[in-house]
Amino acid sequence: MKKLLLLSANPKDTTQLRVDEEVREIREGLRRSRQREDFVIETALAVRYRDIRRTILDHEPNIVHFSGHGEGKEGLIFEDETGNSKFIEAEALANLFELFADSIECVVLNACYSDVQAKAIAQHIPYVIGMDKAIGDKAAIEFAVGFYDGLGAGKSVEFAYKLGRNSIEIAGIPERLTPQLLSNPDVIASQKKTEKDIPIQTKPSMQGSTIYGFAPDSTGSNVVSGQNVQGHTIIGTQNNYGVPSSTPFSGNAEALELWTEKLTAYRREEAISSDPEKKFQLKQLIKECQEKIEELGG
Repeated sequence: MKKLLLLSANPKDTTQLRVDEEVREIREGLRRSRQREDFVIETALAVRYRDIRRTILDHEPNIVHFSGHGEGKEGLIFEDETGNSKFIEAEALANLFELFADSIECVVLNACYSDVQAKAIAQHIPYVIGMDKAIGDKAAIEFAVGFYDGLGAGKSVEFAYKLGRNSIEIAGIPERLTPQLLSNPDVIASQKKTEKDIPIQTKPSMQGSTIYGFAPDSTGSNVVSGQNVQGHTIIGTQNNYGVPSSTPFSGNAEALELWTEKLTAYRREEAISSDPEKKFQLKQLIKECQEKIEELGG
């Protein structure tokens, strides 16, 4: 499941933008998309500078989208307590996003001259999109709709970005080159290394020992150590004292939790992968997990 956080700010001392329309169009596009059940959309309007961290803490998004004004090196414009402009500089934003780098995969800054902030944030986040010049309302909305149409169809960030640019072009607006995608290969590799490991690592036990791997058996009810389950080799489990154990968990609740964790990991990896063959394999694994979760009453 992907969480998309839509942030917007249009202070009363700035030119009025059609941010409400942008949010509505993004919502509508994802609502009709093929993978609409894979997205949860959260919205925060008239965002003050303090609200940025609060909304991220509250919703723990995978994708953060900002609609509003930008002034290059001066910063992105949010609101202060009175509803007037509050500039947030690139370094401050980058340091904030660094704190959430383990969960945020993509940041979209749909604001004029936001490439300055995008470059700073891209030090910590796999994919960041910014604008290298002023962008009009219509172009900004067209890009956003095309981009999320792509993600909603299960496409990669790179594909969705190209689709967003093409949406501007098809609309007859001469601004398709304004959006710029920045990707950080080191961060992408780091996230993939963490997320693609199968079997999935569970939470530490109360004694601090780690369970190295797990997978439900063919009934969906047990965790078995040292055998191959549906194509995945189980590295092993540990008991509360850190000793390898073959004693299985029992009951649907435990099995449901395990399958749900697997599903989350597969979906995250599938969303950031650009390899068609790998994406196909992950889709099959996702389908398998969904079917098993349904059998277990999830």
